Order: sequence, then C-alpha cells, then structure tokens
Amino acid sequence: MLMKQLNEEAFAQKRRMFLLIFLSTISGIVIIGQAYAIASIVNRVFLQGEAVREVIPLFAVLLLVFLIRGFIQHIITRTGIKMASKVKRNYRERLLHQYVHDPLQASVQGQSGQKVSTLMDVVDEVDAYFSSYFPQVIQTVIVPLMILVVVFTQNVYSGLIMLITAPLIPVFMILIGSMSEKKAAKQMEKMTRFSGHFLDTLQGLTTLKIFGRGKRERQSIHEKSIAFRETTMDVLKIAFLSALMLEILATISTAMIAVEVGLRLVYGQLTFMTAFFVLLLAPELYLPLKNLGSTFHTGRSSMAAAKTIADEWTKREKVVEWGENNLTTTAPPSLEVENVSFSYRDDQPVLKTLDFKVPSGSKVAIVGRSGAGKSTLLNLLSGLLPLEDGEIRVEGQPLTSYRESAWFDQLSYISQHPYLFSGTFADNIRLGAPEASQQEVERAVKKAGLTDMVAALPDGYETDIGEAGRGLSGGEMQRIALARAFLKQPQMILFDEPTVGLDLKTERILQESIHELSKGATVFIVAHRLYTIKEADQIILLEEGSIEAHGTHEQLLATSPRYNEMVMARKGEQA
Repeated sequence: MLMKQLNEEAFAQKRRMFLLIFLSTISGIVIIGQAYAIASIVNRVFLQGEAVREVIPLFAVLLLVFLIRGFIQHIITRTGIKMASKVKRNYRERLLHQYVHDPLQASVQGQSGQKVSTLMDVVDEVDAYFSSYFPQVIQTVIVPLMILVVVFTQNVYSGLIMLITAPLIPVFMILIGSMSEKKAAKQMEKMTRFSGHFLDTLQGLTTLKIFGRGKRERQSIHEKSIAFRETTMDVLKIAFLSALMLEILATISTAMIAVEVGLRLVYGQLTFMTAFFVLLLAPELYLPLKNLGSTFHTGRSSMAAAKTIADEWTKREKVVEWGENNLTTTAPPSLEVENVSFSYRDDQPVLKTLDFKVPSGSKVAIVGRSGAGKSTLLNLLSGLLPLEDGEIRVEGQPLTSYRESAWFDQLSYISQHPYLFSGTFADNIRLGAPEASQQEVERAVKKAGLTDMVAALPDGYETDIGEAGRGLSGGEMQRIALARAFLKQPQMILFDEPTVGLDLKTERILQESIHELSKGATVFIVAHRLYTIKEADQIILLEEGSIEAHGTHEQLLATSPRYNEMVMARKGEQA
C-alpha cells in the first residue's frame, strides 16, 4: 500500500518518468554497444592479428560510449533528485497545512519536537526512494531485459542460465524485505521519539536546571541515543548481509555462464567473439540487480518514513467549518450559548451542556478552579475550537455561519502569555491592523500605557524585539497585546487572566487599559481578582466543566455557597 502511494507520487511526474524510461533504454543500448566494441577490439587485435591502429575507430567509439554512459547516469541521478525534491516539498506543504489548519487540540496533543522531526527528518528519509531506489527499479526492469534478448540471439544456453539465476536476486530481496521493513519502521519510530524528546528538552533546559533534573535528563537522552544506535545497527546488519548474499549470487551466476561459454568455446560450438561478447554482458545483467538490492533497503526505510507521514496525516481532528455570512453589525455582538459540550478526549469531557445568554456590550467574568474549563470556553467562543454538541449564536446566527475573516476582524483574544514575533516594536503593534498609520499606532501605545517604554527604547518604534518577546517583562508584553487591541478596535474581546503573575502597580495600569478597551465591546474575562469579578454584568462560575452558578455578584452571594467560599478566600486582595 505504501509502495503504491510512493509510486503514484513518482508517476504523477510524467515528464520525469518518461525521461527515466528513455534514458534507461539508451543506457541499455550503450551497455550492449560497449560490450560489443570491447569484444571486437580483442577479437581483431589478439585473434585476427590486426594492428592497433586499424581499430583506433573502435577505441574512439568505446571512449564515446564510456562518456555517454557516465553522462546518462548523471542525468538519471539528477532526475531522481529533482523528483525527490518535488515530492518532499509536497509532503512538507501538506504537513504544514495540516498543522496550521488543524484545531487547537492538535497542538495540545503530542510533542512539538516530534512534529518538527516528522516535518524535517522523516520527510528527508523519503528522499532515497525517489532519488535512488525508483530510478534503479526502472533501470533494472529495462536494461537486464534488453541484455537478455541480445544474449538469447547469440547463445541460448547462456540466456537460459541468466533467465533462471537472475530472478533469484529479487526473490531473495523479497524474502529479506519484510524483516528489513520492520527494522526500518522501528528505527524511524526511535528517531522521531529521540528527536522530539531532544528538542523538547532543549526548550525546557532552564526549568530542568532549576529543578535539578539536568543530570537525569542527560542520562535519558544518552539511553535514547543508544537505543537509536542499536536499531540503526540492526538495519545496517541486514543491509550488509543482503549485499553480501547478492554479491555471492551474482558472482556464482557469472561463473556459471563463464564455464558454459568456455566449454562450448573449447568444443568449437561458439566463436571467441560470441563467447567473449556474452561473457562481457553477464556482469552487466547482474549489476542493475545488485544495485537494486543495495538501494532496496533505502527504499524500505523510505516506506517506513512514508508510513510515519501517513499516520500523521490520519491524525486529523474535527475542524471549524466557517460559512459565508458577513458580520455587519456596528454594535458589540450579543451571544447565546446553548447546550455546548466539549472534550479533548472521548472519555474526558471538559465542558458539559453550558447554557447562557450575553446581551450586546456586556462584561462577563468567568471564574472557577484551575482545570474547570475556563480557557477552553474562551477558545470555543473565539472559534478556535470546533463545537461537539450545542450551538453558539452571534446576533441570532450560528457563529460558524459567518466568514472566518469577518468574525476574527471583530475579535481580540488577550491571553496570559501573548506571543510577540521577531520584528520591530511597531510591526508587533500592527499585527491586527497592518495598514494602520504611525499616528494610530502612537495613540494605541498611549492608551496601553507604553509611551514611556517606547521612549526608553534605543530606536523607538523601530527597535527590534526578539522572538517570543525576549528581553521584555510579562507586563510589557501584556501591554503590547493591549495596544494591538486598541489599534484593532474590536467589538468582542476575550481576556484569559491577563494580569496573573504581575506586580500590583503593573496590574493597576493594565486594569485601567482593560477598562478603557472594554468600552463599546462585548467582553469575556477569565478573572481571579475579586474587584474585577464584582464589576462584571454577569458572572459564570464553572465547576468541573459545568455551570455551578450564574448571575451578578450580589445574586451569587445570596445563592451560591461555592461562590461565597471563593469570595471569602479572596477578601484580602487589594483593589
């Protein structure tokens, strides 16, 4: 099945396929011509006693044949490399498309390091199938067949020996192929796991060092590298054993032909020219078969890599399917959440039958313990996750009935850890409004309380910011995220505990900016500060994925014991 898939990728490149077939046919003609030229030179010089100068034209032909044969092999190799390059590019584009368009849970499940390893290392393993194995298969099909036809016209007995012995090589490859494929698949699995573990370890090196896990993790990497080495050696053992057996088979077969033509030559049943010509063709018949055996294991490794890639393609989760409607309202949108449920795994529901309504311009606080489903609810409301059950309606219409761009143009999502890209300060502010003028950027920066920070930067708005905001504090990154929102002027804003972990002064600055930004928008905020919760028009208390209580601060104080416990626990917070 996997070989069929890889072959389809090769046959899809029809121009290169025809070129490989044509060049292999020319290669067969050249090989036969080369053997005939050598046999003719030896026959005329050593048996017929002609002078060397009389066969100089044959030497010139022989030199030309050598050059053509080398040139053809070069073109075949280049064609295979180009074929492999196109297939790898298509595979990477398809994997990237999946990683980009798959829903949020696809990034939660599995290691990022393992995905990078699949995208880079595993796809590279497919190269050998198209650059060496597949072109060799074409040559092995065409060249030996041409040689066999020529040999049968010269000496039937030699042709019969070739016809009987030549299939032994592919039969042997088939017998050993299943074992090599299993070993190659195991090696591929070890490589992806080792690569993913190594990259994840590098990303968390500081944390490991702080918690004293550096030595243990180093030992773990050492053990995984040893395991990968052992599986690689198992594959190489099979490859070397196979190469030895193929060499023995080819040598014995050539020796049989040599004995046969030698005996017939002694008894006068063959001319020297015919016997020598057939003997020269014998190794050329087995050479493509031996080369196929050598590339056979790389082809099996490529099939193991293709299986890994195919498995990655099958890991497709349900995606958010958007409609074609425009969101034309000029007022902040109203929302209705009806019977909404969600789970990352079938046996572990995260949200269960949520029901609530949010009028236009309302401020909703979502509270609850860690793991209650607060961030998941924001991801559903934003359209980043697909609904499993129930419906979210915006302005009376299902959320997914709108165009994706129409919805996200009206939305800002400010998380606990906003991401900053490598680029200038101004570029990061303009992320949601790339066409914004410098004056608009400066107004957004001022509203977010970043004016003093920009003044302190060496190049002001053109100062480069490191990838992921390196060099900036958490409060500064949060304010940059707020500045993005001020510039975008969204009608719906989602805050996922934006002030958590900040000092009191920075938090107050952010609270003022959030309050300003929230004017004229429908707001959802995952809150942990009591004064933020009290200001909300609605409070949704989540408990184990369900709505434990829903109402205003005063209503919940009067009706919800769990809310009262939470309020009492946070009485000491300063406003």
